[in-house]
Amino acid sequence: MRGIRKWGPGLLLVSPSLVALGLFVYFFIGWNAKVSLTESRGYVIDDRFVGLQQYKRLFADETFHNDVRNLAIFTVVFICGSLLFGLALALLMDKGVRGENALRSIYLFPMAISFIATGIVWRWLLNSDTGAGTTGLNDVLGLAGIHSDWHNAQSKWAVAAIALPAGWALSGYVMALFLAGLRGVPEELREAARVDGASETKVYWHVVRPLLLPVLMSALVILAHISLKTFDLIWAIAPLDPRTETPALLMYREAFRGGFYGRGAAIATILFFGISLLAVPYIWYTMRKERGR
Repeated sequence: MRGIRKWGPGLLLVSPSLVALGLFVYFFIGWNAKVSLTESRGYVIDDRFVGLQQYKRLFADETFHNDVRNLAIFTVVFICGSLLFGLALALLMDKGVRGENALRSIYLFPMAISFIATGIVWRWLLNSDTGAGTTGLNDVLGLAGIHSDWHNAQSKWAVAAIALPAGWALSGYVMALFLAGLRGVPEELREAARVDGASETKVYWHVVRPLLLPVLMSALVILAHISLKTFDLIWAIAPLDPRTETPALLMYREAFRGGFYGRGAAIATILFFGISLLAVPYIWYTMRKERGR
């Protein structure tokens, strides 16, 4: 009775959210997994159980292999770019600059823009036209005497170039995470290191850096999760291009353009498990650490 009195009002308060979460998230995750085990096509629901046939076909499909490679390149460039640029901004802001509040808002603003709008703007910046009508990076590099197509959405490095807008959009968020971590380091620890003769570089490396590990892990998990499910940005810049296609776009093409709902559901399930492999261990580690306190 005492336990019911303690937890009852709280559970009653959050019960509508729990019901909505169970219905619109976990129920449909289970339904999607069920569809992935069938041969459903078009608007005809086929409940004929085929087991793991959809997954076997996917893992034997060269197109899926190519999309996974593209996703790996996209993820590495996106995460590295966001972390490096965000950390650099955080270190500069940590030193204390004039107009810090305004600069924080400016750096965070790209995150408030939808990936569709970001993709449309960057499609212009990555314009591969030549001649008098050239715009964007081609025009800037041409004026500098540099002729390269690494940023061209049709080149072999297309998916890496498309990761740049994603990194630009999230670097401000990463900056905010690192800045919060930097401001959370007690000033007494820094002063003690300086008194012992440590230079400012050594203070950051030996004192501040170890304390930023939880922030780094949080940023890695969040960015990896975003990269795995990114669809709208790539679609806005270079839709239906095998050189920039990722599993998320393949899922859309198979399910909604080809009508192969079983195959599309299998791709969605694989992405879900990929995200879970990143998020679940981190959540478990965080909860265990909190209990240890």
